[in-house]
Amino acid sequence: MQVVDQLLPDPLVAGRFFTGPDEGPFVMVNLLRFRDRAEYHDGSDTHLSGREAYDRYAEGVRPLIEALGGRVVYSGAVTGLLLGEVEDLWDAVGLVEYPSLGAFRDMALSPEMRAIEHHRMAGLAGQLNIRTRPQ
Repeated sequence: MQVVDQLLPDPLVAGRFFTGPDEGPFVMVNLLRFRDRAEYHDGSDTHLSGREAYDRYAEGVRPLIEALGGRVVYSGAVTGLLLGEVEDLWDAVGLVEYPSLGAFRDMALSPEMRAIEHHRMAGLAGQLNIRTRPQ
C-alpha cells in the first residue's frame, strides 16, 4: 500500500469529495505528521516546533468546529503500530465530528479558516484526512 501525505487536496479529489451526497453527520480521521521546525512563509517563528505551530491552528479551529455544531471527539499522539506497515508513522491522530459535509465545506472556505490556515501549513509535513460515517 502506498501512502502519500499532503497538505492540500488534489483539486479533482476535492471536487469529488465535496460534490458527493451530503448524508448528514460524519467523523473525519486526521492523521498528522509534524515538521521538526515550523516553516512559516514569512520566515517568522522559526523557534517553534511543527507541533507548536499546529497547536496554534488547533486552538483557532476548535471554536470554528463548535460554532457549526461539530466537536473534537479525540486527539492524541500516535505511540505505536501493531498491524500493517508504513514507512514513517504519523505523529498524531484527531477525530472530529461534523454535522454535515456542507457545514465542513463552509468552515473550510471561511475567512476565519483562511486567517489560521498558515499555522497548519507551517506545522505539518503532511496529513491524511479520511471521512467516515457511522453504520
